[in-house]
Amino acid sequence: MSFLPLAHALASRQDLPIPAWLFAWAASIVLIVSFFALSAAWREPKLEDEHRRPLEERLSAVLLGLPLQVLCGAVGVFLLGVAVYAGLRGTEAPDRNFALTFLFVTCWLGFPLFSAVLGDLFRAFNPWRAIGRTVGAGFAAIARQRPAHLPYPERLGRWPAAFGLLGVVWLEVIYGAGGIGIEPHATAVAALVYSAYTLAMMAVFGVETWCERGEIFSVYFGMFGRLGIFGSSEGRLQRRRFLSATTSWATIPGSVAVVIASIASTSFDGGQEGAFKAPLESVVGWFADAGLGPTGSLRWGETLFMLACFAGVGLVYLLGVRGMRTVPGAPSLDRLRVGFGHTLIPIALAYLVAHYFSFFVFQEQAQFGFLLSDPLGTGTTDLFGTASLEVDYSVLSANTIWYVQVAALVIGHVVGLMLAHDRALVYWPDYRKATASQYWMLAVMVAFTCFGLYLLSVSNG
Repeated sequence: MSFLPLAHALASRQDLPIPAWLFAWAASIVLIVSFFALSAAWREPKLEDEHRRPLEERLSAVLLGLPLQVLCGAVGVFLLGVAVYAGLRGTEAPDRNFALTFLFVTCWLGFPLFSAVLGDLFRAFNPWRAIGRTVGAGFAAIARQRPAHLPYPERLGRWPAAFGLLGVVWLEVIYGAGGIGIEPHATAVAALVYSAYTLAMMAVFGVETWCERGEIFSVYFGMFGRLGIFGSSEGRLQRRRFLSATTSWATIPGSVAVVIASIASTSFDGGQEGAFKAPLESVVGWFADAGLGPTGSLRWGETLFMLACFAGVGLVYLLGVRGMRTVPGAPSLDRLRVGFGHTLIPIALAYLVAHYFSFFVFQEQAQFGFLLSDPLGTGTTDLFGTASLEVDYSVLSANTIWYVQVAALVIGHVVGLMLAHDRALVYWPDYRKATASQYWMLAVMVAFTCFGLYLLSVSNG
């Protein structure tokens, strides 16, 4: 995240008691040991069945009932409105305006973190879904018939969300290149444009269809929500086996591209001021020599690097999938590519936690302190008496941040191995062949782990 000079600068640490390269070696050992432990003890698929257990009926009626849905939707619309208003009318100082921290930290980072534990929380608070459903209900009441929608092209799948995800990161990280980041006014305008686009797509294809396939935030946050233990089905809140809901997520076209875009965009953001800095400066210099100007050169150079990250992450995954084809009895390449796509979701979450953990902790102090009391950042309001509060950077030590980062990467990749091993047992009932196929995924997980630790060690060192 570039709009506030907090996370990466403040996460810079003193000399670690253990060298970074040794962490990478130890993490690889953990993955290898986990791999063989899974091979020995896990010989039948356990996650293909979600084992849903309905919660108490009255609790479901309250949590999924219309009154609470209306309330949550209204809260989402109200907060979006506050963010847009703050962006349009508030200060242009990015560290004092409510809009940037709320949209790019509280929502962008908060929903994945909490949804990974509890399930898809964004669905209830989605402001565009709330508006779309309200308008649809009003139309049905007036016209006495449900609005007609065009059928959604099956091949299009979640590709709009995948490209949109890269677009959101481009707007925040690259569009504001050359300065302190994207301005609050530009963020508010982008939110209004996106709102108009989203509501138009909902009118064309239907609210729920577009939320499931094309709406960036519903798809992105919902992806992490599949890791959580709570979900709903047929109007009933249910508890499900941890991780089991991920197994069916990638069946829609474009889903694998969404999770790859998540890993790639986080990698790019974490590496642009560290591991990628020198080569990026060279590419920017080439564009400058071509006469694009400082800002244009920086934007084009960083765009090229972000796309290269997307291609690189995708290539590593496809090489692992391609390698599994060498195991006797392997299904088609397309089936393997789709079938193992969900195994990257915990890795995407691990990268998110590792790169933004300290940033989230520091900025939420600002969010629920001075930004909440003075959302416009003008210094003229103090709604809750907290406008004078400041961020306490001492709540996390530099070494604590590093250990959390390492733990997140290792745990995320071990969970990815679990999901991959479970899916392999579906395609190869003989556990020996399933294990042989997973040497390739082990290589993918080790590569992603070492790459993530390398990015962190360079940017924080």
